[in-house]
Amino acid sequence: MPMYKKSMFILLVLLLAAAGGTMYGVHMQEQAVALDAAEVQEETDAKAAITVYVTGAVSRPGVVTLREGARAAEAVNACGGLLPTADQERVNMAQPLQDGQQLRVPEKKAGDGKTAAGSQDGNGCVNINTADEKELDSLPGVGPAMAKRIIEYRETQGRFERIEDIKKVRGIGEAKFAKMKDKLCI
Repeated sequence: MPMYKKSMFILLVLLLAAAGGTMYGVHMQEQAVALDAAEVQEETDAKAAITVYVTGAVSRPGVVTLREGARAAEAVNACGGLLPTADQERVNMAQPLQDGQQLRVPEKKAGDGKTAAGSQDGNGCVNINTADEKELDSLPGVGPAMAKRIIEYRETQGRFERIEDIKKVRGIGEAKFAKMKDKLCI
């Protein structure tokens, strides 16, 4: 093969390689634009959800993620619903929520400042679902650390259904339960 034909062949191969590289680059750039558009769509979807913090007289207080435009009732339901001691008349369950909002559900108050259901009844019985640390500490065999454990269990696991359920709290066995069972109520 003569020299000029070899040079032309090499030049042709180089031109084809350059054209192929350019086409490949354009193709990859089109794909990158498509990915950017997908990321924008995901950000739009993420903005369609809101996160709110629900506290107070609900079964499982905490942070919940809801759809944009959700109402207070949806946030309360996502936290397991209201406790019997909740004062739902002081919360507008129809109010629309905003991202980052805290929704506090207060407890009913009686004239003496106790909850309406009462943490202690007239007989000195302590309601293990509503009692605070001080009231739980008054139980036989319960100190400040155990009172905190009872409240922590109640907040993470939900309300006690029977007084015997208090034995599920770490550190309360049959002997300790026998000492306090006459002073417990639900």
